[in-house]
Amino acid sequence: MTPPGAPELCTAMERTWCPAARWRAGPWMIRDGRGGGQRVSAATAEAEWQPGDIAGAEAEMQALGQPRLFMIRDGEADLDEALEGRGYAVVDPVVLYLIEATRLTGAPLPPVSAFQLWPPLAIMADLWAAGGIGPARLAVMERVAGPKTAILARHADRPAGVAFAALDGDIAMVHAIEVAGAQRRQGVGRIVLRAAAFWAKERGAAWLGLAVTRANRPANALYASLGMVVVGQYHYRKRSP
Repeated sequence: MTPPGAPELCTAMERTWCPAARWRAGPWMIRDGRGGGQRVSAATAEAEWQPGDIAGAEAEMQALGQPRLFMIRDGEADLDEALEGRGYAVVDPVVLYLIEATRLTGAPLPPVSAFQLWPPLAIMADLWAAGGIGPARLAVMERVAGPKTAILARHADRPAGVAFAALDGDIAMVHAIEVAGAQRRQGVGRIVLRAAAFWAKERGAAWLGLAVTRANRPANALYASLGMVVVGQYHYRKRSP
């Protein structure tokens, strides 16, 4: 079975963590994120572009009241260089991870350690809010049309972690992973991801993927320890007002 690569994961990410609206403006895809974060707000190049085309994307984003923000994927060095020349700074380099779901489902989850449910409970919204994942990002989850779930992990008889997962064909993407501060380094993140893998497997998905910033060292260490493999990367270029 051939694993999906970075382009497939980027497509799955778009479909499972989607903007409020998106449209083509010349060679660009413009996204209306409505406060849902960089992934749902960044412009991307979808066709051949010229340096003079950048101003058109900037105008579209400014009309939305959004920062001038571009996502730079593998193979887009020319765009990266052009934006740097226009004063855009690199923001939040991101790593894309992938694993075969069955690699995380070999043993049962501990009893009452994780629950999969939709819509999410109020306590789950509280856990997300504590990590800076507020109503605008919860609205992103609501917009996803395909199969989806929220995952609640428990540790020491207390709510301890939360995540959102959604399917795009054979890939389950995991987003918005948050572990309560007092419950960190207790294996909660591992439980969350294994619960997502069980959910994915039950729905016929073969792969589990996610995106995380390079700066999040604890999360990167966890994903590597689980056997997740880096299949790609991207970063943003942002221009201050």
